[in-house]
Amino acid sequence: MASRYEDTVIFKDELEIYRNLMEDRGVPFIRHYATPQLRYPSVSQLVNLTRLEHIWKTGDRYYKLASKYYGRPELWWVIAHFNQKPTEAQVGIGEIIYIPLPLEKILLYYKG
Repeated sequence: MASRYEDTVIFKDELEIYRNLMEDRGVPFIRHYATPQLRYPSVSQLVNLTRLEHIWKTGDRYYKLASKYYGRPELWWVIAHFNQKPTEAQVGIGEIIYIPLPLEKILLYYKG
């Protein structure tokens, strides 16, 4: 399925200012990944999704929820983006987090 780096533009940086860093690491260049532009689903798209409610508790992590609901912990970012809370530190105990389903649809909506 989709990695968040899929279809991402990768820049190879060989600038002189990075020369010492590249030599220390034994690499010929540094890879920079362009930040993908994810779109939040429109109102008409949201009605086509099921949103499961999860009450945030101590020990919860996005990757654990992604593993449980999607079978793929690396898709933690889908839940984070859907809830507009990029890190777990922004979620309070007792707060409701929504798990968007089906996964295939939400990934299509994000790509636009």
